[in-house]
Amino acid sequence: MKPRSSFGLKAYLAVSARLTRYADRILAQRLAAGKEQADRLPERRGVPSLRRPQGTLIWFHAASVGESLSLLNLIEQILDDFPDSNILITTGTRSSADLMEARLPPQAVHQLVPVDVLPFVRQFMDHWRPDVAVWTESELWPALISTAARRGIPMLLLNARMSERSHDRWRWLPSTAKAVLRCFDHIFAQDEMTARHLRRLGADRSQLQVTGSIKESGGALPHSEEERARFAELFKTRPVWLAASTHEGEEEIVAAAHRAALKVSHRLLLILAPRHPERSAEIAAMLRGSGWTVAVRSKGEPADAATQIYLADTLGEMGLWYRLAPVTFLGGSLVPIGGHNPYEPAALGSAIIHGPYTDSAEGIYAMLDGGGGAVMVADTAALGNQVSALLEPNRAAMMAHAAWEITSSGAGATEAAYNKIADMIDDVEGR
Repeated sequence: MKPRSSFGLKAYLAVSARLTRYADRILAQRLAAGKEQADRLPERRGVPSLRRPQGTLIWFHAASVGESLSLLNLIEQILDDFPDSNILITTGTRSSADLMEARLPPQAVHQLVPVDVLPFVRQFMDHWRPDVAVWTESELWPALISTAARRGIPMLLLNARMSERSHDRWRWLPSTAKAVLRCFDHIFAQDEMTARHLRRLGADRSQLQVTGSIKESGGALPHSEEERARFAELFKTRPVWLAASTHEGEEEIVAAAHRAALKVSHRLLLILAPRHPERSAEIAAMLRGSGWTVAVRSKGEPADAATQIYLADTLGEMGLWYRLAPVTFLGGSLVPIGGHNPYEPAALGSAIIHGPYTDSAEGIYAMLDGGGGAVMVADTAALGNQVSALLEPNRAAMMAHAAWEITSSGAGATEAAYNKIADMIDDVEGR
């Protein structure tokens, strides 16, 4: 659609144009806290570290690890069918940057997304000059989006999701929300609730289509079969459960639940995979200080018979841990983070436990809970009880099967996304 303006968006852009010094201070603080990479910090200011490839450039923006991983199959399909095209993918976190560097196919490059400060944004856009832009899920940066739209770049918002909380925040800026949403030519929503929220905020019905989530049809996470077989042999006499993508404040709860479950199953092993592996040292110290016998994956420490908690602090191995654990607690849900992607464990046969904070994907969590594919717990005692109950193999298998059936119903989402992006590429190349 033609880019719209509003008083709110104009005010945002006017302020954004004057925030370079403030943004530099924030980036310096993030660097000191280990949240940025020193050698790639210029990218956050819009300064490129790579040359723009020749030919058509399709730009994908994904906020974090889960979103960027969900795009890989789609990117490979586009490059197969449009071999003269190139892909730029931007993300905003260190972990996603590291993973994309390792996983991207040829003809695809990664950059850290610039901070949403107008001079940084313009420098980024001047260099990369994308021909098509695809944004995913819910991270909407007004300066970046409106600048792309004003330059006439066709734009798709893919996998759009909006929780009640995000909707309520945007309602305080109705004209800005409408102006930003109207920058997109097409919006593919994950569910009807998101579509309803977007319509209330000003998205036009002609823009909007409910397609489901491409995470449903993105395929199972990869793994090393050699490592899976090795760990399966190591753990063959021990029941195992997984706490995945945990955040600060959750590891203590998970450890206490594990202690309770050990009373039922004395050889039970917990695989603990924190959302941010850079927290590994402090987590290991906390656990050992509480008397746990811990082995750390990144240090090559073996998970022997005495190990009670295996700290899986490496990137790109969630496909391995989901395959090994018949029961998974998904973190970011016992603290107010909003929960994480349930499609990945569901695709790999792991029963799902989660906390009450799941507003980042409340639609699919409601379906899973209602259909017997997941169970919600509110505290340590409930988590320990559910882990103990799901150690009974038939019960875990029934829940895992229900989760697989519920989450595998949206296989058309990737096809719809591919068809729309292909049309956009054809239009650009036909000009």
